[in-house]
Amino acid sequence: MPEETYKHIVRIAGIDIEGDQLLPFGLAKIKGIGYHTGLALVRRLGLDPHMRVGYLSEEDVEKLEDAVNNPQKYGLPSWYLNRRKDFRTGEDRHLIGADLIYEARQDIERLMRIRSWRGIRHQLGLKVRGQRTHTTGRLGPVVGVSKKKR
Repeated sequence: MPEETYKHIVRIAGIDIEGDQLLPFGLAKIKGIGYHTGLALVRRLGLDPHMRVGYLSEEDVEKLEDAVNNPQKYGLPSWYLNRRKDFRTGEDRHLIGADLIYEARQDIERLMRIRSWRGIRHQLGLKVRGQRTHTTGRLGPVVGVSKKKR
């Protein structure tokens, strides 16, 4: 591959990806895309998974960007998506970047608003998923026994 086609930084879905990374690992830098999702997208597009991100052509970058934004369009099954049966719309979606953070925050705020058990645990800053709290997850300064002065 000629040196003049190599790009040191490639921008996909608003994220700068270093050109020396393999395609699936480079796509995993995008929040909401992991290694396996990136590998599945690369294979669906017919690209070589052992190829470096810096050697992608402009057409390949555009195809990858579209595939990252709409993985269902490229034949990824619904169980690959990170937002199935969206609460408001009921449809399967795949969120990336700031949209993923925003929707997760909205879900937590909805739980707190309807005063569900999980929402109350979030409000109080306690563990939400049933972990023990007797000895772990303590916050604040250490309160305990102090040594005697000699």
